[in-house]
Amino acid sequence: QVQLVESGGGLVQPGGSLRLSCAASESILSINVMGWYRRAPGKQRELVAGSTSGGSTNYADSVKGRFTISRDNANDTVYLQMNSLKPEDTGVYYCNARGISWTGRPYNYWGQGTQVTVSS
Repeated sequence: QVQLVESGGGLVQPGGSLRLSCAASESILSINVMGWYRRAPGKQRELVAGSTSGGSTNYADSVKGRFTISRDNANDTVYLQMNSLKPEDTGVYYCNARGISWTGRPYNYWGQGTQVTVSS
């Protein structure tokens, strides 16, 4: 069982920045895909950014150029740097770890989420 703990959320004005952190209880090098999802009020959860163990990344069109996902392998932490925040970025952000273990079992773990509110 991989434990994921998010932090860094809060209230920020439009145009501001936040950096979310996701601390994993296991080496992120052994996790196939780390990702950030968000659930805005009244909307379904959507993928914001993803990062594979091989170093590739992908982003939702709505955040390209503004958000950056990165890994600190030494500290088993994944970050989401969010710049030029907009009110529509408001929501609960979740860290996700998924893949297939060495035993062949798929896994899909979620953090508890951290609230991001962009408002003046």
